[in-house]
Amino acid sequence: MTGKLTGCGTALVTPWQKDGSLDEKALRALVDWQIEQGIHMVIPCGSTGEAATMAPAEHRRVVEITVEQAKGRVPVIAGAGSNDTAKAVALSKEMKAAGATHLLHVSPMYNKPPQRGIIEHFRRVADATDLPIVVYNVPGRTGSNIEAKTTLALAEIPHIVAVKEASGNPAQIADIIKDRPGHFSVLSGDDEITLGLMAAGADGVISVVSNATPRGMAQLCEAALRGDFAAARDLHFKLLPWMRAAFIESNPLPVKAAMAMLGRMDNRVRLPLVPMDEKHTDAVRSALKHAGAIA
Repeated sequence: MTGKLTGCGTALVTPWQKDGSLDEKALRALVDWQIEQGIHMVIPCGSTGEAATMAPAEHRRVVEITVEQAKGRVPVIAGAGSNDTAKAVALSKEMKAAGATHLLHVSPMYNKPPQRGIIEHFRRVADATDLPIVVYNVPGRTGSNIEAKTTLALAEIPHIVAVKEASGNPAQIADIIKDRPGHFSVLSGDDEITLGLMAAGADGVISVVSNATPRGMAQLCEAALRGDFAAARDLHFKLLPWMRAAFIESNPLPVKAAMAMLGRMDNRVRLPLVPMDEKHTDAVRSALKHAGAIA
């Protein structure tokens, strides 16, 4: 689990039962299915997994189950981010105790620290753990961007091994790809631009849509990594309607609805999220059919 991160990782949704508690059976089945379908990494307790509404013990339990089911077959990159640096350090230690192989740390949200504050936050977290860290840049959720020069500075800190880049700014991401050190992975945080970023030299994606279409996204990344961009393009266009439908409302509402259509879990989310508006059902179902996920 110490090699460079490449390929497709799934930002796992978290299945809930009718009473709002964790559906452990569905989570175990989801992890097994993802790996059987060829996914290269699994990422529990990110924003797609609704980590913001998990109690600390519940957060740890989700990661423990994911680790147990993965059985060492793929890296388990556990979400451990917080806008409180001390809490991020404490959560990192919890995730290591739970068995995670890597940590996913989002840039501090809401506080809007300057770039030097972002660097100091990640430095403090990296000093507190020996697990490899994936930096997560998602300005649309955090309220602040990690600039390319900041990401490149973070790449020089021991234990920081990758970035999940969801800025939506191809020029910024290209600057990172061009100047990053050799050990440092650049992973797309936006499904729809994965192909373009991998053509520019990115190493893969941490994907939302692969919850429902793991084999297709894994194969897209594998084709791109071996330089077979004709095959990667074919898969991209097959999946493109689903890549768009998956964000027809806030993530993870459409993907939760899709997983229910696949019969893999109930369509339940935690407040303040609410289930996807029913007016989008036909669009999501049609996109899944185009992707070959349902008949």
